[in-house]
Amino acid sequence: MELQEKMYQLRERIKSLKDNIETEEATKQSFILPFFQVLGYDVFNPLEFVPEFTADVGIKKHEKVDYAILRDGQPIILIEAKSCNEKLEKHDSQLFRYFGTTKSRFAILTNGIEYKFYSDLDQPNVMDSKPFYILNME
Repeated sequence: MELQEKMYQLRERIKSLKDNIETEEATKQSFILPFFQVLGYDVFNPLEFVPEFTADVGIKKHEKVDYAILRDGQPIILIEAKSCNEKLEKHDSQLFRYFGTTKSRFAILTNGIEYKFYSDLDQPNVMDSKPFYILNME
């Protein structure tokens, strides 16, 4: 099955389930993990897709971003997840804090329906204030 077909099926799944999803964890299990599986990531392989990845910020220890996608043991994409019932606008600052603590150059903020893709195009090692791409699964 092609990527486009799989994404369409996931979109239909989201439409049918979103009114029944009430928590961040349910959003992760029902929408976010399937999204990354469709893209070809092995979300159950901790050498590739790490839940609760440590991204300590300054004196704040044990800060964790929801997921990190790794390559050769290094994070290449950070993913901060929120409940599908939450708007993302107020949560980008949390991801911004994590971004500068790793070697990752990409970050995604998502509620399982909307995906905001960030990088450091404006200034190296500093997450841009605006996403370079927004995907809405609806």
